[in-house]
Amino acid sequence: MSKKVVFFFPSFASSDATAPLGILAVATPLLNAGYSVKLIDSTITPNYKKRVLEEVRDALCLGISLVTGPMIRETVEIARAVKEWKPDFPIILGGWHPSLLPGQTLQAEYVDYIVRGQGEDALLELVEHIGARCAPDLIPGIGFKRGGKLILTQERPLKRLVEMPAKAYHIADFDAYERVCGRRWAMYTSSLACPYNCGYCTNAGVYGRKWNALPAEQFVEETVDLSRRYKLEMLWIVDDNFLVDLDRARAISEGLVRAGSEFEWSIQATTNLSARLSLEDLKLLRRSGLRQICQGAESGSPKVLKAMNKNFQDFGTIYESAARCIQAGIRPSFNIIFAFPGEGEKERKETIRFIMDVCRKFPGAEFWTNIFTPYPGAPIMEKIAELGIVTPDTLEGWADFFPRYTKLPWLNGRDHKQLQVMRDYLRIAFDRIPIGVDRRTRFTRIAQKCISLPARWRLDHGTYRFPVELWLNDKLKERTAGFKPVVDAKRLEPNAIPAEATC
Repeated sequence: MSKKVVFFFPSFASSDATAPLGILAVATPLLNAGYSVKLIDSTITPNYKKRVLEEVRDALCLGISLVTGPMIRETVEIARAVKEWKPDFPIILGGWHPSLLPGQTLQAEYVDYIVRGQGEDALLELVEHIGARCAPDLIPGIGFKRGGKLILTQERPLKRLVEMPAKAYHIADFDAYERVCGRRWAMYTSSLACPYNCGYCTNAGVYGRKWNALPAEQFVEETVDLSRRYKLEMLWIVDDNFLVDLDRARAISEGLVRAGSEFEWSIQATTNLSARLSLEDLKLLRRSGLRQICQGAESGSPKVLKAMNKNFQDFGTIYESAARCIQAGIRPSFNIIFAFPGEGEKERKETIRFIMDVCRKFPGAEFWTNIFTPYPGAPIMEKIAELGIVTPDTLEGWADFFPRYTKLPWLNGRDHKQLQVMRDYLRIAFDRIPIGVDRRTRFTRIAQKCISLPARWRLDHGTYRFPVELWLNDKLKERTAGFKPVVDAKRLEPNAIPAEATC
């Protein structure tokens, strides 16, 4: 019986590519148990479909990790192709989407098993049972089919992060990711969960709200070794809320300084926790290599923030935090969600004024915007019926359920189009720093700087007709060489939204 497991990672369709953390996590127990592992990431693998079909010929099973959205499209493509080759070849799906919608995911004819939640132990046990041809009924945290019936086993208790094995970074091809992105970087997890329960967030659906973290000493040892072993320039700390324990954050910074670390790193945190950082804290973090704090501002409207369960957020502290970050040389980055239920034109204008004010007062601050999408597992899903939203009833249907494509009952037609144009003007009004290398020519950078001024005027006055600046920006982007994302590569008009995504 084969001891080879093939993993496929469908593309995020982004030029900011790096190794898939979830697969690196579940690969380690398999490797320790004597299995060989082959990772195929479609972002860096030409003819990925052919490669998968070649690799599975002598393998025991195929595992695919995915989140809700466009990744499902390539997942379906690969799973169907494998089943056409060999109908009884085992296909296992894991990750956020199968964890949040296990039954619906398992209903797909090309899916044999799912792994829910933390998959390190569950996947190893499942693979061992597949190899031994044993019934997997007693394995917690999985789902499978028998006689046309869907069977979901009992939940697997969550383990503390400190009890989990180190991730198998060595199976990743960082050279290939660097060719796509222009930088050598990786993701790293130092804590799980978040103590808050924001209405749009799916975190509680997988991890609950029980925050747990690695000790500072382990963070320092692992990240310094990781950066030096693979010559990484940057680590993106993917914790949902890194700053829950402020003393731990200080200890990490001090440890990195003592260790002489040379990599840059970025974190995510809620605005109320980042506001607790003093200027001295921030300067220490900057000396340790921290270059960016991504914060969930989400809206400039108190009414919308209340609807999001973000009563802990205070606009005054956001301004204070932004000022201290800039003074310390750390880039404050804020996320915004437009069209959350309850947001109208008044609230949207409040958010635009907030964004413009912060960016003008603190040059270097940046905003990233999304259109609200009611993802499975989020608290807002409890009100989904009364909101008039019809969610997909198949795995394939979720492929187009994505912020760039979603039409909402309260955001349709002209309003939807105007919001998309407004977001595009926000993209060019102020500089944003991507993870990947800036491949623009000097002429392109200067030209885009010039069109940022009329973009700001439009945002100030709410005037979006005849968007000539966006046309010019598209022409300028055509001059930029490099990887072109499959998704979100151009503005999509409302009538280009796939029918499956309409509500």
